Amino acid sequence: MKLKPFKRTPLILAFAVLAFVCGLRLAQLDFFERLERMTYDLRAQTALHFPATAATNLAFVSIEESSIAAVKNGSVGFHFGLYWPREVYGRLVDELSEQGANTVAFDVLFNELRPDHPSVQMADGSFVDSDDYFARQMRRDGNVILADTSDAPLPDLFATNTLALGDVTTEKDSDGVLRRAKAFRIYRQWHPYFQKAAEEFDLDLTRAKIASGQIVLPRVNGEQIKIPVDAGNNFDLSGFGKKLSGKAKAFTDERVWQMGIVLAAQQLKLDLANAKIDLPHGKIILRGENEVERTIPVDADGYFYIDWRLPPNDPHLFRAPIENLLAQDFRRLNGETNNLAGSFRGRLVIVGSAAQGNDLTDRGATPLERDTLLVSKHWNVANSVITGQFIRRAALPVELALIILLGALTVFLTWQLRAFLAAGATFLLAVIYVAIAFFAFVKFRFWLPLVFPIAGAMLVEHLMLVAYRVVFEEGEKRRVKSVFSKVVAPDIVNELLQVEKLSLGGGRREITVYFADVRGFTTFTDESQAKVLQHIQENNLSGVEAEAAINEEARETLNTVNLYLGTLADIIKRHNGTLDKYIGDCVMAFWGAPVSNEKHAVACVRAAIDAQRAIYEINLQRVAENHKRELESMMGEAAHIKSKLPVLMLGSGVNTGMATVGLMGSSEHLLNYTAFGREVNLASRLEAVSGRGRIVIGQMTYEHLKRDDPKLAATCLVLPPVKVKGIVAEIKIYEVPWRPADASPFDEELFGTGPTEGTSFTGIVQRESH
Repeated sequence: MKLKPFKRTPLILAFAVLAFVCGLRLAQLDFFERLERMTYDLRAQTALHFPATAATNLAFVSIEESSIAAVKNGSVGFHFGLYWPREVYGRLVDELSEQGANTVAFDVLFNELRPDHPSVQMADGSFVDSDDYFARQMRRDGNVILADTSDAPLPDLFATNTLALGDVTTEKDSDGVLRRAKAFRIYRQWHPYFQKAAEEFDLDLTRAKIASGQIVLPRVNGEQIKIPVDAGNNFDLSGFGKKLSGKAKAFTDERVWQMGIVLAAQQLKLDLANAKIDLPHGKIILRGENEVERTIPVDADGYFYIDWRLPPNDPHLFRAPIENLLAQDFRRLNGETNNLAGSFRGRLVIVGSAAQGNDLTDRGATPLERDTLLVSKHWNVANSVITGQFIRRAALPVELALIILLGALTVFLTWQLRAFLAAGATFLLAVIYVAIAFFAFVKFRFWLPLVFPIAGAMLVEHLMLVAYRVVFEEGEKRRVKSVFSKVVAPDIVNELLQVEKLSLGGGRREITVYFADVRGFTTFTDESQAKVLQHIQENNLSGVEAEAAINEEARETLNTVNLYLGTLADIIKRHNGTLDKYIGDCVMAFWGAPVSNEKHAVACVRAAIDAQRAIYEINLQRVAENHKRELESMMGEAAHIKSKLPVLMLGSGVNTGMATVGLMGSSEHLLNYTAFGREVNLASRLEAVSGRGRIVIGQMTYEHLKRDDPKLAATCLVLPPVKVKGIVAEIKIYEVPWRPADASPFDEELFGTGPTEGTSFTGIVQRESH
């Protein structure tokens, strides 16, 4: 396929669009990020329909409406209302331990102690506080992870007896959908004196700033309290009491990992304390026993996308309501140990709410649906860590490269192809890319961008170029039609409209030029004018009558010349030539521009032959008509004597060579596609020496005939060289015979046998040997 060269303006526009789209991407506007996240949601939903690797030891203990009812009605061994005492959770921990659960993670906040809850009677008859009972069970089993948040820290009783803390903070995107989690958070634990001071002086410790050598504590009323510290952030205890001495750390920072990561770390024995955190390069590396290594892809703030591979109803996830385990624990305590289930052996258990319409509700929007259990984020994160499969989003340089690549391909297709084909090809390219993006996500959980490459680069580039082509190229087509519709054949006009690169501004081209002059026209007009003047004098015409006679003669003269010149124009167009101009009773035309034609010389000579023959046919008819008029005049049959029709001849000059072709003139006034140069002038000179009814061609035209049409060249006659005006050297010339084989008896009236007056051919006319 011949490629269409790009023009500067659309190319600049294309680059500008790509730069603009890349700039929008770099700006990270929330509107476009929302759209991209929507495509992520669709991919996450699509991925659920395809099989995927998943951990098989994950379990969910749900707190549901039925659970609340069971605890309330006593069917599990105790009666409690909605806000359960910690004993309930202690019993759950005990039962899961009995069943051999690997780890138990609570997505339930225990951020305050509840001494108001009823005490728990132990096996020895003693009573312990409900919170203490829960703490004892956690310390005994050593496999419990408790939920923690920065704004609801755990009491020391729970924090010191749990295996680990797991961050359960939920941060939704701007559209209210939970898609991401933060791998870890830094929880700052202030010294008790700072906590006490915060209560006394209304300090906001969350807004505390560490400046050089001091900690600035803002008060609610806007004032500030400044506490001096050393390089290790140690403060002087004497500042908080006269009897105190020494120094202590103002605070300690603890890294609390996302609960799903903590849960999976227990399975894989990952060393979270010595994790390699490389946020600038977007990764966190966790290493464990047996050379286990997991790399979590994160952004600069430590967030990663959750792979929602396991919805709450997924068969890979073992699920049971909490009342089932509480009931089994009750039977176990009562000595009913037969037929007890052990479904949780070796499992990683998440305990959370699945209830609705109460204070335990923990539901919201995820990529899978608008209303789902948010606790599911923990087992999905744990599943990703266990399987080592994470959502990996294409890096910004990759996304920019895709924008440029797809934008460039769209520009290429839109520019090279016709409008409908370009639209179809662009659409197909978009479909292929979308299919690749979905496949990459489903198969590899690799997130390729869609919004900016498709809607930004491809769509905008395509529409921009289509608009350019409609506005500018259609205008160019109208200009081509206005210039050429009357000087070339309709099919040539159509061909010009399809030419990918049409240069009309001027250029050097090899063309063949044709000049044809109607011989005898000047004599004819002089005689006609003399006759009309004589008619006016003889008939004493004056005024309106004289003017009418003159106008009638002018119409007849014009009709005659139009007949001859119109015939020439039709033949020129029929042979796909370009009709340049009328010069009085002369026609100029050329072949080889604006549309290239390798055999332009043959086409031109063939047109000249057909022109002579057409004029010959016209003259046959006019001679016959003149004979008829003579007979009518002699026999007196005509109502009035009709003058003879003029019989005019044609002199033709043809020459081939390099010439300058292009539009000449002004589009505001007169614009013409023409050719000029030495070879054009020579063609005009050859027409001048051609005589009447003859075709004279130059040396280069003859050489082209020998190359492209040897049979036609073989018919040519060598004429003696001639000298023409404006050229010093003699010119080799040839005559192209055109006379029909079946010439009529009165042909001699119709053929000229000599040169134009003032020009002579010397020597013998002969055929050139081949």
